[in-house]
Amino acid sequence: MTVAILLSTYNGEDYLAEMLDSILGQTVEDWRLLIRDDGSSDGTHAIIEDYQARDGRIRWINPEVQENLGVIQSFWTLLQAEEAEAYAFSDQDDVWLPHKLAVQLEALAQVDVYQPALVYTDLSVVDAQLQVLAASMIRSQSDHANTSLLAELTENTVTGGVTLINQALASLWTGQEKHALLMHDWYLALLAASQGQLIYLDQVTQLYRQHAHNVLGARTLRKRMANWIRPQRLFQKYWALIHDSQEQARNLLELPLEPENRVLVEEFVTILEQGPVERIRRIFGRGYRKNRWFHTLVFRTLIITKLFYKRSNP
Repeated sequence: MTVAILLSTYNGEDYLAEMLDSILGQTVEDWRLLIRDDGSSDGTHAIIEDYQARDGRIRWINPEVQENLGVIQSFWTLLQAEEAEAYAFSDQDDVWLPHKLAVQLEALAQVDVYQPALVYTDLSVVDAQLQVLAASMIRSQSDHANTSLLAELTENTVTGGVTLINQALASLWTGQEKHALLMHDWYLALLAASQGQLIYLDQVTQLYRQHAHNVLGARTLRKRMANWIRPQRLFQKYWALIHDSQEQARNLLELPLEPENRVLVEEFVTILEQGPVERIRRIFGRGYRKNRWFHTLVFRTLIITKLFYKRSNP
């Protein structure tokens, strides 16, 4: 199976070499690493050049044109750079465990090549020095991993650095979606759950590093406390997440869906346009929820009451 590893970099000089070393240390050796730099101004370029010179499997796709596209568009550009049977997404500051690619490719090999599929795994959350903060990110943050469309509509448990997709799924991300994406990993998970298979392997294959410059990261205690001491800001974040997840899901309606899935998506993206009785019917009739009971309580309460809705979404 031909494998393309996709790595988007941006001012990643502190940890990039360690990430690249972990890719070079994979038990699977038949792969191609495609790197796109998103306009770095630090020493990232020198690191990329060094590794490209020492290993012919590494290709820097844009050494002459430096343009900041943002993480979503940068990864989409990488996906178009070279055709492969499987694509593994990589972050610049984490560490892959040696068996990472092997276990995911083995699972993907069991899927019909014409069926869109995404395989992902658990991660261990670590600090900048790779000291473990949470042995299982899935259990510490989401309680369990999502594999259904219903669950993935409202909460994402797929992290980009442990995302592996096949060509059938890659072809569904056109880059011309009508509605904004929250993140590429979440959208790919929605595509997989609605069009094929979203597969979770319950084992850790990556060390997910938390540091001062993460674009996104794990929900640490410090981040949670910062939210709770500003409750109005917390409500605004909840409403923004609900709205953005609805907009992202609207893209699915442009694709062929099973009738039950189409109703599931349609009723989710239009739920706030309904009266309170209909909102209650949809919430409990369809089972829209979060993975943890407390977040489900907040999510359902906000949608049913529309508390602070106008203030947060003028």
